[in-house]
Amino acid sequence: MDCFSISNREFLWCSNNAMGLWSKIKGKGTQFRGPPAVGEAIKNNLPTSEMIESCSVAGPGFVNVVLSKNWMAKSIQKMLIEGIDTWAPMPPVKRAVVDFSSPNIAKEMHVGHLRSTIIGDTLARMLEFSKVEVLRRNHVGDWGTQFGMLIEFLFEKFPNFEDANETAIGDLQAFYKASKQRFDADPAFKEKAQQAVVRLQGGEDKYRRAWAQICEISRNEFHKVYQRLGVHLEEKGESFYNPYIPEVIEALTKQGLVEESQGARVIFIEGVNIPLIVVKSDGGFNYASTDLAALWYRLNEEKADWIIYVTDVGQQQHFDMVFKAAKRAGWLPHGDGSYPKTSHVGFGLVLGEDGKRFRTRNTEVVRLVDLLDEAKSRSKAALIERGKGEEWTEEEIESTAEAVGYGAVKYADLKNNRLTNYTFNFDQMLNDKVPKQLLFICCMLMLESVQSSGDLVKTLRN
Repeated sequence: MDCFSISNREFLWCSNNAMGLWSKIKGKGTQFRGPPAVGEAIKNNLPTSEMIESCSVAGPGFVNVVLSKNWMAKSIQKMLIEGIDTWAPMPPVKRAVVDFSSPNIAKEMHVGHLRSTIIGDTLARMLEFSKVEVLRRNHVGDWGTQFGMLIEFLFEKFPNFEDANETAIGDLQAFYKASKQRFDADPAFKEKAQQAVVRLQGGEDKYRRAWAQICEISRNEFHKVYQRLGVHLEEKGESFYNPYIPEVIEALTKQGLVEESQGARVIFIEGVNIPLIVVKSDGGFNYASTDLAALWYRLNEEKADWIIYVTDVGQQQHFDMVFKAAKRAGWLPHGDGSYPKTSHVGFGLVLGEDGKRFRTRNTEVVRLVDLLDEAKSRSKAALIERGKGEEWTEEEIESTAEAVGYGAVKYADLKNNRLTNYTFNFDQMLNDKVPKQLLFICCMLMLESVQSSGDLVKTLRN
């Protein structure tokens, strides 16, 4: 693992690649006699570069590269004169779709949604910085059999359902749980809920209006969280792509990709021992149906060059199968370096201290809004403890507490390895202490005392 550090006024890049290489060549008749020798070979074969001031091998084979102060000074001087845009890479992509966050309607956002939201927003910002037009898509779960249950429960609780709002319904999670308990315990209610699904999907006005009401209440709750995190998304949920599914499945069938299997309609993927089910045995559609329709739409209607899906690693196989089906259909090229292309950006789960998916004592996942409230509260308390309550206005205290608290939550998630699970801990998540190298870089870029780029260059060289 590479790392970056600042010590003794030096900017040091350290790599342990020599250890990894040694583990692969050990015992295979190599001329090397350990990681340090491999490190020396790496050092001696590094190309000449104005970025490097010196290079050395330390300890068990760490390759240490000291970055040139002159190179950094010139780079920052260029940025100050020509603008930070000059640092942006130029990918061969004009338009990208980033599919991230994607909570389910009528279920509140919890800490498990944090990773997709933060990682997805970060990817979108990086692409936007590189002058790529980014379509930020929120593929919310707003369609399916659960809505029959929710709609019937809404009718029972609120005969004038269109008057229902966030205040009347209250806790969305509690509303969902109560409707689910009723669905499981009452056969008559279950039958009405199943009929409601048919009426909803058939386009009956009353049921469509009730569905829209539930979606709007959820959407307002989601928006409050996104606003606090500074995350912008455009919603195109499952219901948006639903009308496109039949024609997409029909087109794939005409190409000979869709086959009958045990009453269902499926696409067989080479190298995978289970098929991709695109129409269930009861004739209904599923996630694969929706994702294929969404992919078709993004390629043909939105003309995306790169489509990125940000979900947990458990969905890797599903998206791999969808992408391979799209390649079989000729929607995507077979070469990995060709465009348009698709990518699945997976991430590990948020776990509790017991190593299982994180839950509170009441077996409910921690709501994301509660985490943000706690972050702001702790940051505000720390500011007051440092005497800022006497120096700053209440407005300044509030805005600073939000910036520091929400920033700490984002940083706590991004600092972890994306692919591994991590244990949720309030104290670690809400730690407002940042690494000294990050703080140093931020200070250098924001240094008010530097009057010109020449002063900054002189400061760095000294």
